[in-house]
Amino acid sequence: MSEIWTPPYPEPGSANDAAFIGIGEIPSGVYRERGFMAQIVEASARAIKDAQLSHTDIDQIVLIPCLHGIPDQADLIFSRVAEELGLHGKVKSSVMVHSGGSTSDNATRMAAGLIASGQARNVLVVYSERWGSADLQDMIDMLSVNGIPREWEAPTGLQFNAIGGLITQRYMHQSGSSAEEMAAICVALRDWANLNPNAMYYAKKLTIEKIVNSKMISDPIHAFECPFLADGAGAFVMTSATEAAKKQDAWVRIGGSGGCVSHYAAGQDADLGVLGWVEAAKEAYEAASWGPEDADLGEVYDSYAAVLAIALEGLQISSKGEAAREFHKGRFSPGGEFPLNTNGGLLSAGHTGVGGGTALLIEGIRQLLHRGDDRQVPNARRCIVGGTGGSYMDAQIMMLERATR
Repeated sequence: MSEIWTPPYPEPGSANDAAFIGIGEIPSGVYRERGFMAQIVEASARAIKDAQLSHTDIDQIVLIPCLHGIPDQADLIFSRVAEELGLHGKVKSSVMVHSGGSTSDNATRMAAGLIASGQARNVLVVYSERWGSADLQDMIDMLSVNGIPREWEAPTGLQFNAIGGLITQRYMHQSGSSAEEMAAICVALRDWANLNPNAMYYAKKLTIEKIVNSKMISDPIHAFECPFLADGAGAFVMTSATEAAKKQDAWVRIGGSGGCVSHYAAGQDADLGVLGWVEAAKEAYEAASWGPEDADLGEVYDSYAAVLAIALEGLQISSKGEAAREFHKGRFSPGGEFPLNTNGGLLSAGHTGVGGGTALLIEGIRQLLHRGDDRQVPNARRCIVGGTGGSYMDAQIMMLERATR
């Protein structure tokens, strides 16, 4: 294998050092009265206001795709967002980036590159999803086809809950984790969601007993261990550190990043209990010159409990085979040693499709800007964000750092 190439990262505070300066989000759940484009406009307006900018200050739009319907996806591709925001004739481009659950990481890289190269001054990144109120059969069909190899795996009936079940079986076999320890992951995330007014399950408690006694969906995954499909939207604004310093007392920068595409077909991954996290983490930690022992919190993709546990071990936040047991002991719960997925994650804030990873990124930015309200991690300065797409085909890591004037 060739040596990993680590790109040079901009000097902190420089004109080509990309900075997150504003975030916007609306509640996740089932909101049939909210329109797709209305969600985008509201989340975007909140992010632009939070960034202390006018909408006409935005000169590039980077869009996160939706998966609930082709017409709305087409509107994203063909620049309707620019018009709805009153930016037609003003922005240079409106472009969509797509890599499934890791899209937020890759959209951020694109936005940072536009800023570093001088091709953009203020970039808006936004997502909107209607999974919660979309036709249920359409969503079942979509999750049974998209990302599943049609030649070899689709004929067997493989779909995403089945892939989640296979990964969970592998992880439990390798780690010796019990059903109760796996369920503790979902309980910890629900405890964080109970502190987040925007979470789908903000006011609903969850216990290990309720999980292990719920219906078996894809052995060994129970009903309350599956992601709940949600409507939602979120946005963030990026600019250069020099521009950020003109109006902001604090902003968030990218200290480094890493990525690894490990497979397309789940059957082609060498070990579903490891995935691509080890390689991605090595690159990200070398680029940032800091690692898990220096982080104050993490926001890591969690569509299934085992997906999160495997990522934490690859990221070296947990020792090999210990992540589920550490959840069971409360390490990652509110008040625990290492705050994790502080918005409730996809499993309790709600799975907003490709936007689920973006919601975790937005939460990481929120924490480093010290705007987390009841769930704020005290004095948070460094956050590890992890995303993965498709059948967990890749591992993408962003190392976020708080910066001040």
